[in-house]
Amino acid sequence: MEHSKKPFILIVAWVAILASSLPHIILQELFHYKVPEELQVGLPGLIALAGFGLTFLWQAIRPLRSFFGLLIVLVGAQWLVYTQVDRLPFYQSWLHNPSFNVYMLAEQSLRLMVTLAVIAVLFAVKKKASAFFLVKGDTAAPVEPVNWLGSKPGERWNTFGRNFAFFISLGTLAFLVIAGRPPLDIVIRAIPFIPAILLAAALNAFSEEMTFKASFLSVLEGPAGRSQSLLLMAAFFGIGHYYGVPYGIIGVLMASFLGWLLGKSMLETRGLFWAWFIHFWQDVLIFSFLAIGSITPGG
Repeated sequence: MEHSKKPFILIVAWVAILASSLPHIILQELFHYKVPEELQVGLPGLIALAGFGLTFLWQAIRPLRSFFGLLIVLVGAQWLVYTQVDRLPFYQSWLHNPSFNVYMLAEQSLRLMVTLAVIAVLFAVKKKASAFFLVKGDTAAPVEPVNWLGSKPGERWNTFGRNFAFFISLGTLAFLVIAGRPPLDIVIRAIPFIPAILLAAALNAFSEEMTFKASFLSVLEGPAGRSQSLLLMAAFFGIGHYYGVPYGIIGVLMASFLGWLLGKSMLETRGLFWAWFIHFWQDVLIFSFLAIGSITPGG
């Protein structure tokens, strides 16, 4: 790529990411205007379509065509699944079922539909699964040292990934226990939900890592470079968690950091395994507490 073109690529990519994610948050938090759901979906769609069209007119940003194409498919699939499919009568009955086994797996099936649409377009663009990290990868690849992260020269992902998964899971468990303090009898009654918890965690980890991390990295690494593609993906993923748990800036920072780290694992191992594995154990703990919360005390 010509060096003179890269600044334009980075500027356009950052504007697209931020403009797709921030406006409704700013309007709601600063001006107390709740943006209609249609506009929350429509604005990113318009930005994606405008960017895609611009790549045919402006040669300097032509390498971003796959990125904008991905955004179009992602926004379109989310709109179709979450405004049409999930409103079908049988889906409504599943989603409003009080049983964790039913409503959680119904939610995961919807997420999987979006993910499969993204995978389909990535296959069309990239031609092979390894080009968008849909492979195990080299799980013992070297970790690129980051001083503040505590990774050391010579350390490999088969050690770092395992250790990080353990410590972040321990922290997540501590937070959930302190916040929830579930009675022991209800914890015991949640044991039959374990198969559904494991399946939901596996599906959710796969869907999120594939849809919001691997896909973005695969279309941005070439035109934007490794470090910027990682930051762009982490920003998009993190801002999307503003209304998550925990709420607000803290939630954005936590999600951005985790997105950055798991994306780093994909780029360095050229595969999905460690990102999926670490995410999976977080979801096992979170979904376990959701299952516990679905049980009516004394019922």
